[in-house]
Amino acid sequence: MSSTTESPSAETVDVHVCQWSSLLTALVVYTFIGHIILIVLPAAFGISLGLRKLYMNAMLRVFEFGKEMTRRHIIERNQSFNDLCQLNHPVPENMEADIIEKEVPPDIALSVLKFYNESPENLEQAHKFQLSDAYYFCKSGIEAIVDDEVTKRFAAEELPSWNLLTRTNNISCTFISLRLTILWFTGFIFRYLVLLPVRLMVTLTGLSWFFVITTVISILPDFKNKKSINSYVCLTCYRILSRGFSAIITYHDRENRAKGGGICVANHTSPIDVIILGSDNCFAMVGQSHGGFTGYVQRGMSRTTSHIWFERNQMNDRKLVTERLREHVEDTSKLPILIFPEGTCINNTSVMMFKKGSFDVGGTIYPVAIKYDQQFGDAFWDSSKHGMVFYLLMMMTSWAIVCHVWYLPPVTRRREESAIQFASRVKADIAGKGGLVDSVWDGQLKRTYVKESFRVEQQEKFSKLIKLG
Repeated sequence: MSSTTESPSAETVDVHVCQWSSLLTALVVYTFIGHIILIVLPAAFGISLGLRKLYMNAMLRVFEFGKEMTRRHIIERNQSFNDLCQLNHPVPENMEADIIEKEVPPDIALSVLKFYNESPENLEQAHKFQLSDAYYFCKSGIEAIVDDEVTKRFAAEELPSWNLLTRTNNISCTFISLRLTILWFTGFIFRYLVLLPVRLMVTLTGLSWFFVITTVISILPDFKNKKSINSYVCLTCYRILSRGFSAIITYHDRENRAKGGGICVANHTSPIDVIILGSDNCFAMVGQSHGGFTGYVQRGMSRTTSHIWFERNQMNDRKLVTERLREHVEDTSKLPILIFPEGTCINNTSVMMFKKGSFDVGGTIYPVAIKYDQQFGDAFWDSSKHGMVFYLLMMMTSWAIVCHVWYLPPVTRRREESAIQFASRVKADIAGKGGLVDSVWDGQLKRTYVKESFRVEQQEKFSKLIKLG
């Protein structure tokens, strides 16, 4: 009797297991086929189906709705505050507020003269020291505390309006309205339960393809089309990886792309700058040697292409880089070299000082300007706060990575130019094209203090303006 009762139950369990196994198998198969059709094949042929742009336009409408809701909340809050202030402390109608604007002249001597309303013709005429001469430095010090032009370039820029990500603006932590809260929660579920798994699968596909193919190519003997195959494989890998962030990239003036033997220089915001540029052209990389996951990727890249990795603190490594760069620019059959002369990631609001090394080896320089649209996701990597894996997780849970890339006309060093002047000229061109601030400060101030020689130089300039006794 018991065997008769247990037998149908076991058969029922087997049927359910078979049904779930069939359903799971079908899901995996259809997902794999869709993945190949929608991701891998378009990346291999360098085409876009337009789905990401449709998604971007839909998100713009969502952001506009959220912006309008936030604007109404701020207006209502300010109106209530102003009514309360007017009730307690009425403000005269003819009262106007003075706005103090910060001015940063390029030279300390001209700054002092302007502060005391003296003409530039008096630059060579020293005046007797007065205690009031310290006023300019007090003013400059207070300005630097209130609005530091350097260190704020090493932190994520705050957006003018909220993009429904709690990592961006403080306003996202304030209750505004029930509808906006529901919209944020829906977006949170969509980003972490829909976008993140899909993007992880796409990224794993790109990385697996990259490591497998580079290993296969590295063990093949040299033959005529080996470089062409390697270039095609690298382009495909980078395009797949860019889809892992839902990257929407617009390239401008593609006829100015870097050619063999040239040096491509660009402003640096994120490690994914390499993926952004590598999706449209193949490069040999020059950069700092890393450990961990980034170091593993660097070693994989070096299997098929001669990249140059160095330790920034080792002087011998820096000399070796300069020698290899000189050898590279003399051979037009080699891939163009990609360099980020800032040497560190900046928050995409400015371009900081370019190191002169890549501008002192000769050859043709191909400038590139990269500008990210932070409304969809901030691509800036603050390496002092986040490791590489956590940063990539943030990118995969952003709405998208939207950016514009401008290829500027190639330039060469003029006969009368020094390497520093050439680097500054290229930096100014990149900043102007990308709508970024052209900064004279060194990006390494993120990790080090201002050099003593710089302070002494400013002191000597000021000492020439005064005489003691």
